[in-house]
Amino acid sequence: MDWDDFSLWSKRIADWGAQYHKTLRQRPVRAQTVPGAIAAQLPGGPPVKPEPMADILSDFEDIVMPGMTHWQHPRFFAYFPANAAPPSMLAEQLVNTVAAQCMLWQTSPAATEVEGLMIDWMRQALGLDAGFTGVIQDSASSATLSAVLTMRERATGYTGNRAGLSGKGHLRIYCSDQVHSSIDRAAWVAGIGQDNLVKIAGTGPRYAMDAGALDRAIRADLDAGHTPAGLIAITGGTGVGACDDLAAVLRVALAHGLYTHLDAAWAGSAMICPEIRAKFWRGVDGFDSIVFNPHKWLGAQFDCSIQFLRDAAPQLNTLKIEPEYLKTSGDVVTNYSEWTIPLGRRFRALKLWFLIRAYGLEGLQARIRNHINWAEELCEKLRALPGFEITSEPIFSLFSFRCPGDDAMQQRLVDAINDDGRIYLTQGALAGRRIIRVQVGQFDCTREDVMMVKTVVRDIWEKVQ
Repeated sequence: MDWDDFSLWSKRIADWGAQYHKTLRQRPVRAQTVPGAIAAQLPGGPPVKPEPMADILSDFEDIVMPGMTHWQHPRFFAYFPANAAPPSMLAEQLVNTVAAQCMLWQTSPAATEVEGLMIDWMRQALGLDAGFTGVIQDSASSATLSAVLTMRERATGYTGNRAGLSGKGHLRIYCSDQVHSSIDRAAWVAGIGQDNLVKIAGTGPRYAMDAGALDRAIRADLDAGHTPAGLIAITGGTGVGACDDLAAVLRVALAHGLYTHLDAAWAGSAMICPEIRAKFWRGVDGFDSIVFNPHKWLGAQFDCSIQFLRDAAPQLNTLKIEPEYLKTSGDVVTNYSEWTIPLGRRFRALKLWFLIRAYGLEGLQARIRNHINWAEELCEKLRALPGFEITSEPIFSLFSFRCPGDDAMQQRLVDAINDDGRIYLTQGALAGRRIIRVQVGQFDCTREDVMMVKTVVRDIWEKVQ
């Protein structure tokens, strides 16, 4: 392919992309296929001779697209959103075309400096103290792992990376039982171990971990000779949107000298609305590390996760490694590869720059407020269905429900809903029972899209009961 061909096919793909998004409502949200069906249509080996791009794109449309679940579909209410607003997509096209490796300031000065500015723009938008700096990670999983590694190193006097963990005893990390599985995985990967991740039961309307129970767990570990290393709190847990009382758990953590990390991967985006952060983020400025994903609710194309740091030094002391070939001579600069686990870095900040400028904070705030209001309205409509139960009230734009019947009936209903194709929901578990989750957050959804959930649930329930 030469550059004239590149230009031709780029334009055709852009036209295809616009038409795809305009017609998404005509497609089933979840892929309607069976395991192995897509692979069965592909050749078993690579082609020896080049093939025309027209044939490649035709196969993409005929073979690949029927096997895709449409995350940008306005009736995608499963998991959490992975939004990709159009300005964000355009920025990614530019990033893909320039194709820079932005690991050091000198390998792409603009990428580093725009990243620093975008982190500060988002700090201001979320109302965080001016002392916070940060870095753009690929995902909240990487940010949380970075924080857990920092907890480990800080608790061992920064000897773990060099000497290993042998003889260091049991390092303990504390969190709610509502945390995402990435916290468990971080404990695995960091060498701390699943058994040393102490989970405190979530209680109350927000399923918050009890500060008193947290304090008792830490004291019991100290009495047993263990080493408390860190606390991970949540704002907007994956299951039902659990939110910890940040000020309360922070007081306990500080009393015991713990390093603190806040996982706000999904709901952190809502904190651009001052009235929301006033309800949920009291005490947030005391945390050492905070992560939220603009690539979820805010509209930045995946992947783009911001980790804020009250003091970057502990994480740099944990992760920075500087062989001679990566050293930068001359003026002091920021090399963000020293702040993260991967060395290689993409120019993720550009899509934030495009996104924020294209919509402004007011435009982004309006979307989030709409989603929350529509979720609350939908919740009441489902509550009114005969025999249906709201199992968790809306927290932000997430709630859950059950239909009449046992756990098997809940799964039967959600499977039938997703096979229908008009909407996409996911199952979950709460208090030992199967539930059905509804999460409103797709960037371009309308009130009509959201209210369709009630129509589909009622229609499918009449068929499966």
